[in-house]
Amino acid sequence: MNSRRANSQPPHSKRPKSRPHHLNTEQLTELGQQLRVDSVRVADAAGSGHPTSSMSAADLMAALLANHLHYDFDRPDHPGNDRLIFSKGHASPLLYSMYLAAGAVDEKEFLTYRTLGSRLEGHPTPRLPWVDVATGSLGQGLPVGVGMALAGQRLGHTPYHVWVLSGDSEMAEGSVWEAIEHAGDQHLDSLTLVIDVNRLGQRGPTRHQRDLDAYGRRLRAFDWHTIEIDGHDLDAVDAAFNEARSTFRKPTAIIAGTRKGRGVASVEDREGMHGKPLPDAESAIEELGGRRSIRVSVAKPAEPETHPRTAGRRGTIALPHYDVGDSVATRDAYGRALAALGTAREDVVVLDGEVSDSTRSEFFAKEHPERFFECYIAEQQMIAAAVGMQALGHVPYASTFAAFLTRAHDFLRMASVSRASINVVGSHAGVSIGQDGPSQMGLEDLAMFRAIHGSTVLHPCDANQTARLVAAMHELPGVCYLRTLRGATPVVYGPDERFPVGGSKVLRRSDADRVTLIGAGVTVHECLKAADLLAGEGFPVRVVDLYSVKPVDERTLQAAADETGCLVTVEDHHPQGGIGDAVAEVFSDGRPAPKRLVRLAVGNMPGSATPAEQLRAAGIDADSIAAGLRLLVEQTLR
Repeated sequence: MNSRRANSQPPHSKRPKSRPHHLNTEQLTELGQQLRVDSVRVADAAGSGHPTSSMSAADLMAALLANHLHYDFDRPDHPGNDRLIFSKGHASPLLYSMYLAAGAVDEKEFLTYRTLGSRLEGHPTPRLPWVDVATGSLGQGLPVGVGMALAGQRLGHTPYHVWVLSGDSEMAEGSVWEAIEHAGDQHLDSLTLVIDVNRLGQRGPTRHQRDLDAYGRRLRAFDWHTIEIDGHDLDAVDAAFNEARSTFRKPTAIIAGTRKGRGVASVEDREGMHGKPLPDAESAIEELGGRRSIRVSVAKPAEPETHPRTAGRRGTIALPHYDVGDSVATRDAYGRALAALGTAREDVVVLDGEVSDSTRSEFFAKEHPERFFECYIAEQQMIAAAVGMQALGHVPYASTFAAFLTRAHDFLRMASVSRASINVVGSHAGVSIGQDGPSQMGLEDLAMFRAIHGSTVLHPCDANQTARLVAAMHELPGVCYLRTLRGATPVVYGPDERFPVGGSKVLRRSDADRVTLIGAGVTVHECLKAADLLAGEGFPVRVVDLYSVKPVDERTLQAAADETGCLVTVEDHHPQGGIGDAVAEVFSDGRPAPKRLVRLAVGNMPGSATPAEQLRAAGIDADSIAAGLRLLVEQTLR
């Protein structure tokens, strides 16, 4: 195959120094064979894995590891380390074989692959300190790599390069093309995508099979520099990596034609061998020339000229204050609190999906433009970039309409597998947005985020509470979600009130309470109105603001169940997976449960109407709540 070199530019002025131990073609060939052998034998030992997918990319990764990667395995947190992302995470035997060759893991640990308790899982995760993000759900590696390259370009001023190994099958993913367009638009010349075009997917041939120019044409249309090579020609591979490092103001794609199962005739370029150990590993290893024990001295990274902005603090946070009785949208409070947080914490970065004027992250953008990232209408890329940036020590806040975060659910799910700490903010939640109608209403978001492992889910009801929770999110681990509202709501808390995560606030209480109303966000205010209506009728009602939906305040809920006997949850969300389920789960372990647990939620399909009409139609406005409680008490007394 001929090498296609398009759009060459002058070399970048800041590149790592030359390597002390550059392997020649013969040595690289031997290293490639070693990586194949080790991939075969580790999958054979485990009885599972993807050795043939690893064998196709072995020559590519041999050249990268030995001659082009700059990485200190003793210091995985070194700010100058290159970033290597195996987007084709099923090729983990190859990645772990590279670690073995680099001396990062030993033979004993290597053979624990895919066993209980091993760090060498079936697909890479950050249980290994050299793995920045979990992969395996295809189409995620490049978008995450874009986030890392953006951070290096805009924030870190470090000389690291981002290398992403992708399979050809995953090039069909829409998220990949979100990333490709963004990288080209942002001139991310520190990003190189290596596409292992081995022709075969899981069940058979890929869409373009081994037509390298089919990929090249598309990538060049997005302003990428492309290099098309034979991925088993080590001279071409080595030259391509050199070219990628020297290309200026364009990301580079090395489009490498390879053969799945390379080097073993019984499996090479054959269908039906995906995801299986080789039938006869011993003979395959012999065919590959037997075991080798090459150890690679990986070049150390250069020290950055300036360290990334990841830990700077400028003193206390001057959060905005609001007076009780004012009417303020929680999205406005979010934006102003975020800007204040950015002033006090230099590690904060903000990403938005082209709705910053609505989410109010524009307040941050105006005060800290160098740390604001416009991701446009590409929610998968936005969340992926946040995951990539947090791996480098930044604290990202990513915002869009709550309804549109569903598009990025797989990236959120994988963020938890990555042990990533990111803050996500969904605005315009619930039917209370009004006339825009159901396509714009986040009514599934609480359920979606509650289901993510290790997540925190917060839903403030007023401006001061929102500001406090925005600041608290900065210190929280894992995926943290904050739900904000479009419309203004009354300020019910003073600016000095505290809102610990996992807590709640009891806003109405007496010893004579017969029912407890539990709301969050807009429904807190409807519950308060309903309680006031019923109080005038001699019907005392307790009101709990469950602003922390996960973790939930079990103690307060248990006390309310014991003392009032009846809990009624009210939420601007579908009945499944939201506040009602969060409360019900408190009593699912056999502890004393309330006599009655009733859920009021959005069970209808909304249309277009005013916010007040929407709440009434859903049965979650104050009048509906009060009517429901009257009926409930009447039924209980019968």
